[in-house]
Amino acid sequence: MQTAYITHPACLEHNMGYDHPESPERLRAIENELIASGIFPLLQQHQAPRVMHEQLARVHSGSYLKSIETVAPQHGLISLDADTFMNPFTLEAAYRAAGAVVLATDLVMIGKVENAFCNVRPPGHHATHDQAMGFCFFNNIAVGVAHAMAQYDLKRVAIADFDVHHGNGTEDILKHDPRVMLCSTFEHPFYPFCGADSSSDHIINVPLAAGTDSLAFRSAVTQHWLPALESFQPEMIFISAGFDAHREDDMAHLNLIESDYIWVTEQIKAIADKYAQKHIVSALEGGYALHALGRSATAHIKVLCGL
Repeated sequence: MQTAYITHPACLEHNMGYDHPESPERLRAIENELIASGIFPLLQQHQAPRVMHEQLARVHSGSYLKSIETVAPQHGLISLDADTFMNPFTLEAAYRAAGAVVLATDLVMIGKVENAFCNVRPPGHHATHDQAMGFCFFNNIAVGVAHAMAQYDLKRVAIADFDVHHGNGTEDILKHDPRVMLCSTFEHPFYPFCGADSSSDHIINVPLAAGTDSLAFRSAVTQHWLPALESFQPEMIFISAGFDAHREDDMAHLNLIESDYIWVTEQIKAIADKYAQKHIVSALEGGYALHALGRSATAHIKVLCGL
């Protein structure tokens, strides 16, 4: 069992309304495909703990954390922006989603597993230092990265983000920390309408035009991500695993398929094998075409498992 699988029932209770694409069915689609493929029993399964306040406070402002707790509803739905809503269970789900990445980091760093996948929601990579947006409340990956550096004194941590949307929140939180390299591919121009320019030599943003196919995606990773990661020599790698660049996902306009997620995971894993003692933590971000999401996430997890 070289791969941990971390989730929590609370992540199914967060619901942003009828027909909202970021639905509880996303987690079920992944788990059902893992079971059908025979992979599920091979994973070391864990329930996500609640994230601690001090872990959130490393990446989010105190005023934001207080405000998100204050506005959390007792009944019904409230809107934080046009796409992002809270129900009475959202805050607990968000605590567990961030806590999953912290637990994954600990399991990997103490040698219980080589890597981990966090099947959690709400996603996180749009959440900035002081703002919820784009379906995201806490920046799960940033919380994990900050925990890895604080708890284990890591000096070089990389993030690979292949979600179809740019992880603007992750960049906002970590862009001034040279200990962190963010490698991101995303459709541009597209929500959140930023990120086309890399702000430093440790922010490797690679915008992709609508219609980008497998060949162009792989070329972008090969030309931009891999040389940067080789030079950086990360001690640990986090993955913002969004599967909404799949050609079946009508939330965007890229044309990736399952084999692309296999390939990019293999490239990341090769870097981790070489420099990071195989240490990888992956957390779910986007992916809204349920069948494609289940297949793509399972393909990704198979590579993490060494299958």
